[in-house]
Amino acid sequence: MQLIAPSILSADFARLGEEVDAAIAAGGDVVHFDVMDNHYVPNLTIGPAVCESLRRYGVKAPIDVHLMIRPVDRIVPDFAAAGATYISFHPEGSDHIDRTIGLIREHGCKPGLVFNPATSLNWLDYTLDKLDLVLLMSVNPGFGGQKFIPEVLPKIAEVRRRVAASGRDVRVEVDGGIKVDNIAAAAKAGADMFVAGSAIFGSKDYAATIRAMRAAIAQVAPGG
Repeated sequence: MQLIAPSILSADFARLGEEVDAAIAAGGDVVHFDVMDNHYVPNLTIGPAVCESLRRYGVKAPIDVHLMIRPVDRIVPDFAAAGATYISFHPEGSDHIDRTIGLIREHGCKPGLVFNPATSLNWLDYTLDKLDLVLLMSVNPGFGGQKFIPEVLPKIAEVRRRVAASGRDVRVEVDGGIKVDNIAAAAKAGADMFVAGSAIFGSKDYAATIRAMRAAIAQVAPGG
């Protein structure tokens, strides 16, 4: 199943609960939650209190927390308690990657590892058997609204090959500049979870945009 994950980084934070409800009602599957620390990346966003607030507001959809912070271990239990479903982190953000993956799972969440465009996939040699999610960044992290980097497509394909060889059910997620006109290329490469921020929240009709994305995916991934 192909999942669309609206990224709240591009939502109107003055009415965040309504925005999330609208995106899910429009056909979104997963709430993508970008956490930036003005240290690992040059931006500062939101923390566990906002995640908890969305749950209290009534958001039932899975929440996909992407930690663009360093270090990560201290904040993992807080996001788990706040209602996160997935928690993914960059290998550069942890001193002991295996320990961080275990910490996420111990707190009842699904662990993911995130790769920037120039980050080697070698980390997967030691971690893929412990992951539920691999996230490929198709922009350099830090800001929303950036342009998709097409050179990431072969990297997505390589992750899909590794996941298939493992025989495990691991999501292959792509995040960065995903729009109606390039989502099919990401799907063809092997992604099955698509983060879209400005493409959805910057459109006048969230449902029409998500329908167009699904139609594009269906051309290369029948039954998605």
